[in-house]
Amino acid sequence: MVPCPLPAGAGLMREPPSLLERTVQEWRGRGDLWVFGYASLIWRPEFDYLERREARVHGWHRALKMWSRINRGTHECPGLVFCMLAGGSCRGMVYRIAEAQGEQALARLWEREMPIPVYEPRWLLCHTPAGPVRALAFTLARSSPSHTGELHPDEYRRIFRQARGRYGSTQDYAQATQEGLRAVGIRDRRLEHLIRTAGGDAPSDGSA
Repeated sequence: MVPCPLPAGAGLMREPPSLLERTVQEWRGRGDLWVFGYASLIWRPEFDYLERREARVHGWHRALKMWSRINRGTHECPGLVFCMLAGGSCRGMVYRIAEAQGEQALARLWEREMPIPVYEPRWLLCHTPAGPVRALAFTLARSSPSHTGELHPDEYRRIFRQARGRYGSTQDYAQATQEGLRAVGIRDRRLEHLIRTAGGDAPSDGSA
């Protein structure tokens, strides 16, 4: 097995508690908590919610372009997880969590999504059939050392074949996300193509 490289600057991370504290402060006093799910939160939310709606976010899109060194890979062989990158649009699901359960839900989200604090939590306007809501989403800057940039098709194939972390393989994660999206009536053609070709063509930026 050829080890996957650790991108330069990967150790320059922010501390997760400060981001969590900031997010709690931004939300506290605003009523129920809304969270936008675009990948694993669709098929494995791991929190109780009062309501779930289909939603679309403009200005961001779903992309399998973030290095994962704990959940779907290791430091020696990083895998990939989805992130939201600027540009295009993204269909997903928003969850309304009772205000009384909001801080507990955020703490659990941080344990799961931010074991290494690379995501940038943002409050995004989500358009739903019942009207717009402002929900928390986990985004990534292209300047982040955890952003993969454009990967060669052979790199996708190798990562799908080799990378595995505490929650399983990158390939299983991608397939579960595709199935979860389909279950709620969302089709992501870039992801379908990537899985179908086992990394034969890297997905391009755009809307989904």
